[in-house]
Amino acid sequence: MVDAPGGYRHFHDDLALLKTRLLEMSERAESLVELSIESLLDRDREKAEAVIAADRELDRMEVEVEELAISLLALQQPMARDLRFLVGAIKVSSDVERIGDHAVNIAQCTVRLVEQRSVAPATPALTDMARRARRMLSDALDAFIRADGVLGRAIGKADDEVDAFHEGIFRVLLTHMMSDARTINASLELLLVSRNLERVADLATNIGENAVYVAEGKQIRHRFEEVSDR
Repeated sequence: MVDAPGGYRHFHDDLALLKTRLLEMSERAESLVELSIESLLDRDREKAEAVIAADRELDRMEVEVEELAISLLALQQPMARDLRFLVGAIKVSSDVERIGDHAVNIAQCTVRLVEQRSVAPATPALTDMARRARRMLSDALDAFIRADGVLGRAIGKADDEVDAFHEGIFRVLLTHMMSDARTINASLELLLVSRNLERVADLATNIGENAVYVAEGKQIRHRFEEVSDR
């Protein structure tokens, strides 16, 4: 734990920097998810390739966040909420990087759809699903940075909505594939897009759960809180 006033100020300056870097990383991941969906809707290969190329940037940002968090853990020996935040920041940066990977997966679906030129059924629900997943990510990072346990818990409830979108899209695409074989290839790609958006929401939920841990010192992953309270 930091005792010297100067060391305390230095610690909190570095902590503020870490929060800034996490927010920048989250905003970048969110923008990549948005761009990947735009590439899909517009069948724009150039946008898709821009998402794929940007993945390296998120990888770099994850390493930077992790190194800064580990440095603060090793050199400052923080306690209580600060300790929980630093441990959580390492997990969150990994989750955000994986969200970038899912954006890349969606962009790769776009590339394949452009190459195939197959008949693609209309799936307007994908746009709403993507919007909800992006909002979850934004809210989850906000909850984590501000140690807002109430907002962190709300992310899990929003995840149910995204799951419902995924189930609805699956039923629609299955109907199209059964009625018109020409839509099978494109439908499978769109189903993969939906699955990747579902995983983005799952990762946002992980971040929300880490926000609860920072705020309250309680683990709610895998319903652990219910078990531990018995």
